[in-house]
Amino acid sequence: MDIQSWILYTLAAIGLSLTPGPNGLLALTHGALYGARRTIATILGGSLGFTFVIALSMFGIGALLAASVGLLVVLKWLGGAYLVWLGIQVWRSPSIAVSREKVGSGSPGLLFRAGLLSAVSNPKGILFFVAFLPQFVDPARSLVVQFAIMATTFVVIEFLYELMVAALADRVQPWLAKVGKNFNRVFGGVFVAIGVLLPLRG
Repeated sequence: MDIQSWILYTLAAIGLSLTPGPNGLLALTHGALYGARRTIATILGGSLGFTFVIALSMFGIGALLAASVGLLVVLKWLGGAYLVWLGIQVWRSPSIAVSREKVGSGSPGLLFRAGLLSAVSNPKGILFFVAFLPQFVDPARSLVVQFAIMATTFVVIEFLYELMVAALADRVQPWLAKVGKNFNRVFGGVFVAIGVLLPLRG
């Protein structure tokens, strides 16, 4: 993965991490209920889950590319169309609602499990990465190395974002209640832009 592709991937990953999702919402909820320090267990569980989902998506893509490199172009355009559709859904979705329901006693094990299950149990997560990752895959380079770079980059960004959300939970929740609809429209627009622009890259 060349440096220009990595920079573009990193910028896209930052935009995608900021988009409302189950694990970010879980980090926000747990941050409000248990505090940022205990929520690190939730975030670590989600990080492991994201690594698994990225691996499943990436090596599934690799298996398809082994059959035909030309499939990458098809995957890019189908993935772009899915990201546009997803952006429209995010744009039209209602304001984010934060649950105040406690998850057990807030023990590290339970919080870790909640984060892990949130990342791996959502089928939209796999669909999303299957749509997103082909935009950056170079079939001429090692898939394992590309997986290591992409997974590490995304997980580090997501970890830092969720930790920030958990630490600022009490401030973020009232803000989301006021501007939640506009927040969804901004990041729905991010998805649409990514879906349109990335497949057009050379």
